Amino acid sequence: MTQSNQMNGGEAAVRLLQMHGVKHVFGLCGDTSLPFYDALARLDHGMTHVLTRDERHAAYMADCYARVSGRVGVCEGPSGGGATYILPGVVEANESSIPVLAITTDISVSSRGKFTLTELDQTALFRPLTKWNKVIDRAAELPSTFRAAFRAMTSGRAGAAHIGLPFDVQRDPVDEADVRGDPELGVFPSRRFGPDPDRVAALAEALLSAKEPIFVCGGAPVISGAEAELIAVAELLEAPVATTISGQGTIPDNHPLAVGVVGSNGGVVQTREVLMGADLVCFVGCRAGSVTTERWRYPAPGKARIVQIDADPMVLGATYEAEVAVLGDAKLVLAALLVELRARLESPPKRARGRVAVAAAKQAKFAAFDELARSTERPIRPERVVAELNRVLPDDAIVVADPGTPCPYFSAYYRCNRTGRHFISNRAHGALGYSIAGAMGAHYGRPSSKVVSVMGDGSFAFACGEFETVVRLGLPVTFIVFSNACFGWIKAGQKTGYQQRYFSTDFTRTDHARVAEAFGLKAWRVEDPEQLGSVLKKAIESGGPTLVDIIAQPLHEARAPVSEWVA
Repeated sequence: MTQSNQMNGGEAAVRLLQMHGVKHVFGLCGDTSLPFYDALARLDHGMTHVLTRDERHAAYMADCYARVSGRVGVCEGPSGGGATYILPGVVEANESSIPVLAITTDISVSSRGKFTLTELDQTALFRPLTKWNKVIDRAAELPSTFRAAFRAMTSGRAGAAHIGLPFDVQRDPVDEADVRGDPELGVFPSRRFGPDPDRVAALAEALLSAKEPIFVCGGAPVISGAEAELIAVAELLEAPVATTISGQGTIPDNHPLAVGVVGSNGGVVQTREVLMGADLVCFVGCRAGSVTTERWRYPAPGKARIVQIDADPMVLGATYEAEVAVLGDAKLVLAALLVELRARLESPPKRARGRVAVAAAKQAKFAAFDELARSTERPIRPERVVAELNRVLPDDAIVVADPGTPCPYFSAYYRCNRTGRHFISNRAHGALGYSIAGAMGAHYGRPSSKVVSVMGDGSFAFACGEFETVVRLGLPVTFIVFSNACFGWIKAGQKTGYQQRYFSTDFTRTDHARVAEAFGLKAWRVEDPEQLGSVLKKAIESGGPTLVDIIAQPLHEARAPVSEWVA
């Protein structure tokens, strides 16, 4: 092998990312990353590296980037602390079926077992948090490792992958002839698998035999791009469609069969009643977990028949006994189901209840919401914030919501009349501090859309260091803070479940607008609800990064759409 057909491992890693169609890499530098960074600096690869201020946020950026772009999100960080900091974003993406590749550099293979600074077992660290995981021992393994990671991330049920790049592997030679990639694996789903025709026939028979079927959709229809197929099946059957928070975007909110979010976070009594009126529930890419089913009470076990569609065989029948379980990509299963239903139907079933029940539920739900949204009381009601954003945001906007105050309000009441990913909240593990970085990643994933990050003041403190990044890069993202000087979700739980024994949930109120201005954002502080709409409009229409600090009603005093608190 001559010098002309060699490259080092760092160069090979960069080329392999390029060959798989990667356009953006989010990350943070470290000693063990120097050869990889040198290759990024020297090579003409066409990728944009986004320097972040925290490895967690690099992973959150990659996650939201992937959700809105349909491309693999790539984050990177150094050994030791960098590898541990990046974990929250990796596991959030993996459990949400989002392909994120985490590249962490590492100490040299030859330095293992010698108490080398930052040494840890990265293979063991990432194993339970990823779909696929490997720390490379020899530079020759590097090309096949990258190809395997991309295959794993984007085939079948999507998920996260981790590659560890030891320092000496980055410097050792790699045969250039082995460095090849498949750009089709850089998007997802890359390799779909279809359903068993007999299972599809059984599913069609079950749906047609039901008097009042309903679909409950998780994230899979949006991830798979199956919105059109799902809507066509629902319209053919005159069956309502409810979603989880991750499933929002499966059906436009103004569709007459769109129920909205069900479950304990963002669901309301009216949407629950639509679900409970069904005699058959079809879960589509939905794990039917504790939040969606309000701890497996709705639907009540044994009351409604259950059928299920999922790309993960371990999900099928895991929480409810499924009369029919169909394994396959949501788009392919629903397309096959549509063909089967049309072949069996001479005329559409006469079901009047679906649209009537949905319309009644929406009317009651939004009547209660609108009353609170018109309130001129102080502190500002969260409902008013959502209502004003419904008025001023363009219909292709992307809202990234942190847990706490934003998630239940926006999942219940924010109206998006388009299909696809326009609302994101980190529902797998619900870590605070997600939306600031996530919104930045979403901007890179879909720069034509206005992106808004909404958070509580608890989340603000987790992540405000990334405001330096957003200003340095001039990203036109708007950040909205619900300022109520407490960890509101926990305080509300202490109110309803522990006789108002509030403990260690309150903190000092920060002037978030002044903090943002110190970083270089244009910012406003709003206490008067009558001024809220005009300020939000100015912030959203500004060409640069902006922040609106809203003195808001705390959750323990509010009427949030969270079933445990309502009860």
